[in-house]
Amino acid sequence: MTALWTAREAADATKGSATGDWSAQGISIDSRSIATGDLFIALAGPNFDGHAYVADALKKGAAACVVSRMPEGLGSDAPLLLVGDTQRALEDLGRAARRRSAARVIGVTGSAGKTGTKEALSHALGRQGQTVASAGSLNNHWGVPLSLARMPAATRYGIFEIGMNHTGEIDGLTRIARPDVAVITTIAPAHLGHFASIEEIADAKAEIFNGMTPEGTAILNRDNPHYRRLADKARAAGLTRIWGFGQAEDAELHLIDSHLHATSSAVTASILGEVVDYCVAIPGPHWVMNSLAVLGAVKAAGGDVATAAASLGELRALDGRGRRHKIALAGGAVELIDESYNANPASMRMALAVLGAAIAGKGGRRIAVLGEMLELGKESPALHAAIAEPVSEHKIDLVFTVGRDMRNLHEALPAAKRGGHAETSAEMVEILTRALHPGDVLTIKGSFGSRMGTIVKHLLASGGAPSTCMAEV
Repeated sequence: MTALWTAREAADATKGSATGDWSAQGISIDSRSIATGDLFIALAGPNFDGHAYVADALKKGAAACVVSRMPEGLGSDAPLLLVGDTQRALEDLGRAARRRSAARVIGVTGSAGKTGTKEALSHALGRQGQTVASAGSLNNHWGVPLSLARMPAATRYGIFEIGMNHTGEIDGLTRIARPDVAVITTIAPAHLGHFASIEEIADAKAEIFNGMTPEGTAILNRDNPHYRRLADKARAAGLTRIWGFGQAEDAELHLIDSHLHATSSAVTASILGEVVDYCVAIPGPHWVMNSLAVLGAVKAAGGDVATAAASLGELRALDGRGRRHKIALAGGAVELIDESYNANPASMRMALAVLGAAIAGKGGRRIAVLGEMLELGKESPALHAAIAEPVSEHKIDLVFTVGRDMRNLHEALPAAKRGGHAETSAEMVEILTRALHPGDVLTIKGSFGSRMGTIVKHLLASGGAPSTCMAEV
């Protein structure tokens, strides 16, 4: 097996000093999940210092460890890479991996839909050549260089999610990743507490263009009100290929028609004039829109659009991002749509649209269990209350709310739709459990910090199983 990094390659990339003639098959920054043959990088975070776990990592089978000082308790022959700064070394490994590979790299950002779009791209391109994608939501100052550093030299396609919650974060990450294609899924009020306006959010997302060459391609949501602002930023960065996706007639990646079903969607689209019919096996209008961006990115990266479109019929939702489960109850079952990983106003509306299209069982109700949306700043109370609109639009029968600012939604709802309110997800468990009936279908969603996953775990432990819904076409 070809090594991902040899001692000499890693030392050259980081300008460090290696002890021993080791080779690594992977890279890790978490000693708890170290695999045999990994290169462990001892990062110093706000609550931990990886140097304290170097000896443990080596005992678990790490090939070597990247350190900025000699940890205590190690022998003189311990396999190490001594560097000036371990965070900088991680970034240097990411840069070196990008330089040595001829891969077409796609960077994905946006206020909602980043991870799903990245996973759909990985799924589509993985059938066309060796593909590497960031795992989970590794999209920050640790996750992006780590994902790049894990990319073998022979990779054909690299897909990397790039996130932010402050100005300047994406700028640094895109200069490491140097994407050939940049996808911005949408601009919406996420992390608004850190920005003066939504326009500032758009500008921060547009930083992704700063690491691209003029030959790169920007793929932007043509239906978003900030499209022109983003396109102007792309042109200012020197890009000449700017493709819009959406329903707009002049969109290069144009939605011709779609039929939304409870568990899937049928789509007809024109991808720069190539008409394709396909099924998206995860429901929701946002998945239809983002599928256009996926196919545009495949085209820009040199992949086959028809093959990619066919693969979208095999998508499966991720845990916390739309995966469905059946929960056994006395006398029947309920269906759980797990959207618990994160939330902002845009993704909350998307989740409610999916719930509104879901088919409840006999006597069942459509139930939303919504946790607080964090980092929305002074607009937070109003943005929470405004969720009453999609609740009504999509005919949601009952809404349970969790968290301080979610009380604004609770009070904005008609009395008949108020299921109950709790300050914490732990308190909501008992309230919700008592209220569920056989035939109900429920969505659980909230910001990561609202810990809505606690409710999901309780329900799954009480009798959950993956749903066997088949895609409708």
